[in-house]
Amino acid sequence: MSRPTVPPTAAPTEVVRHDGRADRTLVHLVRHGEVFNPEKVLYGRLPGYHLSELGRAMAERVSVAFEGHDLALLGASPLERAQETIAPLAQRTGLPVTTDVRVVEAGNRFEGQRMTGPDSALKRPSSWPPLWNPLRPSWGEAYETIAARMDAALREARTVAAGREAVIVSHQLPVWTLRSKLEGRPLAHDPRQRECSLASVTTFDFTGTELYAVHYAEPAGELLTDATKVPGA
Repeated sequence: MSRPTVPPTAAPTEVVRHDGRADRTLVHLVRHGEVFNPEKVLYGRLPGYHLSELGRAMAERVSVAFEGHDLALLGASPLERAQETIAPLAQRTGLPVTTDVRVVEAGNRFEGQRMTGPDSALKRPSSWPPLWNPLRPSWGEAYETIAARMDAALREARTVAAGREAVIVSHQLPVWTLRSKLEGRPLAHDPRQRECSLASVTTFDFTGTELYAVHYAEPAGELLTDATKVPGA
């Protein structure tokens, strides 16, 4: 497999689009928009976490960014925030949404707990045993497992949308883990270094069955603030 090119550090707002070549397929992995989470907990796979008002605006920006693209497939994680992010694009295009559990958020033993601030779970000795191996990581789903399921979803989307484009809404850690795997980086990482902001688009650019390049864009970049740029689900 050809090693993907590394996109520039200054992320554009425009999503790369298909150029009409029959052997080219674009699979766009979108991170969902901002979630309403006033308690500031790590919500992970917990149900009941929906987009905030800002998150809905981000989802609308994403739908506009794909106007005129040759879309053949829409997909999303089963979690509410992912389904709500893809909804405006589905309405705009009339395409059905395929729910794909393989692109769901990573499992995490600290779901429902605060991970920052004076009452952070990380400050309690009872929380320390699961933290013994950050390279796996020991507190949640293994990076290799995440990469494998995301890669399977990516390859299937490439096959279904062959010669056109697919859009799948997922979550920050799964998208970044897959990108790191395919770009040859270690999967263990500092979450602050992830290039995967809210409502961002990471595009996997295939020539035939080979991954040629990876592109990154932030169509909702104008809506991002310092608070919304922090790592999260």
